[in-house]
Amino acid sequence: MKSLSTRRRHPLAAFAVLALGLAFAGALFAAFVSPAASADTGESAAQQLANGKALYISSCSSCHGPNAEGTSLGPSLVGVGSAAVDFQVSTGRMPAKQLGPQVQAHPDVFSAEQVNDMAAFVQSLGGGPQIPDASQYSTDANSVSLGGVLFRENCTYCHNFAGEGGALTDGKFAPALTGTDPKAIYEAMLTGPQNMPVFNDQVMPPAEKQAIISYIVTSRTQPNYGGAGLGRLGPVSEGLFIWTVGLIALLLCAVWIAAHTTKASAEKVAKATAAKAGK
Repeated sequence: MKSLSTRRRHPLAAFAVLALGLAFAGALFAAFVSPAASADTGESAAQQLANGKALYISSCSSCHGPNAEGTSLGPSLVGVGSAAVDFQVSTGRMPAKQLGPQVQAHPDVFSAEQVNDMAAFVQSLGGGPQIPDASQYSTDANSVSLGGVLFRENCTYCHNFAGEGGALTDGKFAPALTGTDPKAIYEAMLTGPQNMPVFNDQVMPPAEKQAIISYIVTSRTQPNYGGAGLGRLGPVSEGLFIWTVGLIALLLCAVWIAAHTTKASAEKVAKATAAKAGK
């Protein structure tokens, strides 16, 4: 007993207990976070992670680091989750074609399977928001009205009241949502890419995100009840239309009135002159 008590008071005992605790916690984390298998391809979780790591090393590590720790060219990907990878890669924003104020969408260069593999690999590095299920971003006709209210409160300042997009500062912009895939919209709200704020489930519940998507998708097919849509760009295009078309119309009216007034005055003068000559 005395020998055992002496060992427990050894200076390295605390470090040994801490190391065992961290190893146990890491094993539990890996068991719960790592996907069991890919439902679409049937490949094992280990194979999916291996494929994802190989794709990451060849296509992403030059900017984000070999261990996704981040570099001066790209941020760390530890903890960003599979949803962020799916959004960035499936929209062609990553790998980035060039550095600039904002990375723009391009045709994607990876297959859906490759995107899923990379997303699973990044997810295994530190968790984070996961790719949403199709039921989370499907259109719900009963929530369109609520979605309109939420969209006007949270999104119109940047994306325009009809989702046509708009300019921001320093060469940045809010992209148009008129043709964006609902899944990408949900992932953007969930992860907050680039200039967009993060609307995670604590800030905005999944039902509200689904309502916003329902409103955006439904508004794409709505007619312009007020007449010409003018690109649905709001008061800027409407004001420009009024100042150009309206002023031109007023000038034409002024010219027409002046021409007819001059003609009428000339006819009166001619009649008066003829009358005097007749006398």
